[in-house]
Order: sequence, then C-alpha cells, then structure tokens
Amino acid sequence: MTGAGDIRFVKVLIAVNGIVPLAMLGWDWNQGNLGANPIEFILSTTGYLTLIFLLLSLAVTPLRKMTGRNELIRFRRLVGLLAFFYGCVHLITYSIFDKSLDLSAIVSDVWERPFIALGMSALGIMLPLAITSTNGWIKRLGGKRWQKLHRLVYLAGIFAVLHFWLIQKSDFSWPIVGVLVLAALLIYRVWAKFAPKAGASAKA
Repeated sequence: MTGAGDIRFVKVLIAVNGIVPLAMLGWDWNQGNLGANPIEFILSTTGYLTLIFLLLSLAVTPLRKMTGRNELIRFRRLVGLLAFFYGCVHLITYSIFDKSLDLSAIVSDVWERPFIALGMSALGIMLPLAITSTNGWIKRLGGKRWQKLHRLVYLAGIFAVLHFWLIQKSDFSWPIVGVLVLAALLIYRVWAKFAPKAGASAKA
C-alpha cells in the first residue's frame, strides 16, 4: 500500500465505513427500530463512535512506529475528523432533540453534571484540532506549533474517557476497556518521548 491510488482508495473505504453507522441509525429511526427511547439510543451510539474513532486516531502513530508502515499516518486526520463528526452529532442530539435548545437547561446540566462538562470540554478541544487539520494550517502555524496544538488530543481523550466512565450506572466493562486503551497509548507516548533520550545518554 504505497501508491497514491491505494492511499485514496483506503481513505474512501474508511470514510464510507465511518458513515455507515450513521446511515444505519437514520434507517432504524425511520423504521422505528430504536427502542422505547430513541434519543437515548442515538446519544449512546454516537458517544461510543466518538470515543472509538478518537482512540483509533491516537493509536495511528504507535501502530506506524511499531509496524514500520509509515503510510498509516495519512489516515490519522480522516479518523480524527470522524471522531469530531460523531462528537458533533452527539452534541446536536443532546442539545436539540433532548434539550430542545433550552440554553438554561443545557447550562444547568453542564454545571450540575460533571460528565456533561467533561464531554463538552472534550469536544471543545477537538474543535480547533479539526479546523487546523489541513496542510494549509500546518504551514500557517509551523510544524512545531502545530504539533504542540495537536497534542491536546490526548487531553480530549482523557476527558472523553472520563465522560464515558461517569455516565455509566452499572456495567463498567466498556469504560474499563476505554481506560486501559487510553492508558496504554499515554504510556507509549511517554516511553517514546523519553526512552530514546535515555538510550542515547547511556551510549554516551
């Protein structure tokens, strides 16, 4: 998978498969197959998808380094944008369909329910990252400043996992998986940053 045509094909494949869950939600909504509380079902599903794509975007760099497949980096932006997209659908479902755009009720929720504040914070962090994800913004900001900005995605990941954890009432099996995956990615990040320096100092 090295040719430009192969890369484009895989990107199209990722994008199409990324939109399939939303299409299925729309179909089930139209058919009345979302259960007794369709809004809660959509909120739950889009929340899962946001977290899954966010963690997948964080996993791209470790996978690239461990496998030596440098072309994987070309898919990180698309996966991250899918995470932001489903985060927006999650927010729209909550604010319009669940709260009927009642700003006072939304502000009250954010103030009184920490998991909602964490979810809002995660999406708020993802917003500038999505806006500046283009090559044009990399040139405007410069490589180093762009990288520093986009490291905030780890903070978004922490907030998203905490949001997912706090929203649960009984079954914590999936939140535990989310915590373990994020912890592994953060540990790898720290190791990748300091291990080469430690190795170089030992050789010196």
